[in-house]
Amino acid sequence: MADIALNNTASRGPALNDKVAVITGGASGIGRSCARRFAGEGARVVLGDINVEAAVEAAAEIESAGGTAHAVRLDAAAPADNVAMIQAALDKYGRVDAVVAAAGLSHAGYVSGEKNARATSGLLDQSVEDWQRVMDVNLTGVMLVNQAAAKAMIDGGTQGTIVNIASVAAKVPLRGGVDYCVSKAAVWMLTKAFALEMADYGIRVNAIGPGFIETPMTARMGADADGEAWMRSMTPMDRLGTTDEIASTALFLSTDQSSYTTGQILFPAGGMFAG
Repeated sequence: MADIALNNTASRGPALNDKVAVITGGASGIGRSCARRFAGEGARVVLGDINVEAAVEAAAEIESAGGTAHAVRLDAAAPADNVAMIQAALDKYGRVDAVVAAAGLSHAGYVSGEKNARATSGLLDQSVEDWQRVMDVNLTGVMLVNQAAAKAMIDGGTQGTIVNIASVAAKVPLRGGVDYCVSKAAVWMLTKAFALEMADYGIRVNAIGPGFIETPMTARMGADADGEAWMRSMTPMDRLGTTDEIASTALFLSTDQSSYTTGQILFPAGGMFAG
């Protein structure tokens, strides 16, 4: 299993042994790294992504390394797709123990896994349609998978975990990214409010607020010297983070190591002040 990190000890075994994890946005970036890491820790993984070909490729990579994975097509903003993805996990593996909601857009024109730049320069030039597209995927998409997964956990008597990928932009405004910032701030509030609802069921709901991470979303910006300098100037550690570092944070929030943690957000952001 050379391509899957196995950070475990013989005494306790894999951290997610025999668990079933559903990862949205699993075809690329943070979602793909979470899928690989969770599989490496013993989880059977279901990857959902609108780019189903890339999701199938990611699942095959995990299986070739000795893990267990299944890919499904997911339009994160479609209620039926989210229900079908959770049902696929139940049909194939019998339960849902962990969810990472990593599907998201940097802007309305973003295509999953592609290294494309922002299509607009700011709120003044943004159409209602573009604004709504970002909200549909980044916020409503998170709500939908939270809802579908929690229902499955409750029906199955599973005290599971949900991890929502927000952003440091939930707290720090970014020029030219009003839609993105607002959507991620809303994900953070969704996480807190839903954690309160789920506490009675033993289901923990937390969020992660990554800083600038080396993903397809930041690749175009990072390819420009001024863009990379801007990102690094906002980051006291003077580098971009890696998707593996975010996957490690998601793993912590999905295991018993964080058993007394719910309704919280962690900021692996290289020291960016999140207030």
